[in-house]
Amino acid sequence: MAAQKINEAHEHMAKADKCLKTSLTKWKPDFDSAASEYAKAAVCFKNAKQFEQATDAYLKEAEYHTENKTLFHAAKAIEQAGMMMKEQKKMPEAIQLIEKACMMYMENGTPDTAAMALDRAGKLIEPLNLDKAVDLYQKAAGVFENEDRLRQAAELLGKASRLLVRVRRLDDAAVAIQKEKNMYKEIENYPMCFKKTTAQVLVHLHRADYVAADKCVRESYSLPGYSGSEDSVAMETLLQGYDEQDEDQVYRICNSPLLKYMDNDYAKLAISLRVPGGVSKKKVAAAAAAAGGASGAAAEEDDYAGGLC
Repeated sequence: MAAQKINEAHEHMAKADKCLKTSLTKWKPDFDSAASEYAKAAVCFKNAKQFEQATDAYLKEAEYHTENKTLFHAAKAIEQAGMMMKEQKKMPEAIQLIEKACMMYMENGTPDTAAMALDRAGKLIEPLNLDKAVDLYQKAAGVFENEDRLRQAAELLGKASRLLVRVRRLDDAAVAIQKEKNMYKEIENYPMCFKKTTAQVLVHLHRADYVAADKCVRESYSLPGYSGSEDSVAMETLLQGYDEQDEDQVYRICNSPLLKYMDNDYAKLAISLRVPGGVSKKKVAAAAAAAGGASGAAAEEDDYAGGLC
């Protein structure tokens, strides 16, 4: 089966070469037909799992679509070449080709396709390089933002924000979450703004910046429905506990369902939050009770120190 597909691929490539030849009666190469034949060859190579040859065929297809001024089809072929690089475990080269395809989509006037391709590239590279995935998601968000598609832009920024938290780039995460929150506010998705406020508070407290965390909550009171909401009460209680160095209060809020069932990266921030110099009132009370018991026993011993008489 594989051998048959490889033979078919070579037949298509031979036809493509014929399309490119000129003669006395054919002055111009037929770039469109050549591109079509290379596309067929690429599919045959792919089905035969000859990914390196499939890559070359897709790049040839892209070359002749470019010659023919059909940039969208050229970009599609380059993106497919990138996917073939991925099959060869050559991820940096794969991402480079997909980014090149995105530039062509933009040039062609199809930014949505460019943004979606960047999103796919981010997913591909995420298991290997989180920083590069952040870059791709942010670029995709930027494309959607320029097109006034703020919901899609915010969703992609959300992916970037979570990864920034995961790699502990908390200063960058704080900036990204604020931008996300602004977008959700603009499209009047206030419940998402509430969630982003909670994420901001966790990030800022991990940055040991109580003032910034408090400011995020204060500013959120201008959002319809935030005052008195479950989110606002939880954040007020968390900040109070943090400010008063009350470990028990902070622990209770950080392990509440509201925070435990956030996106995994934020939930981890919650359960790992510690209060600098914090004191557990339960532990203090237990220690005091233990100390009181010990002193009582000592006093009792003193009473009988001289004997019963």
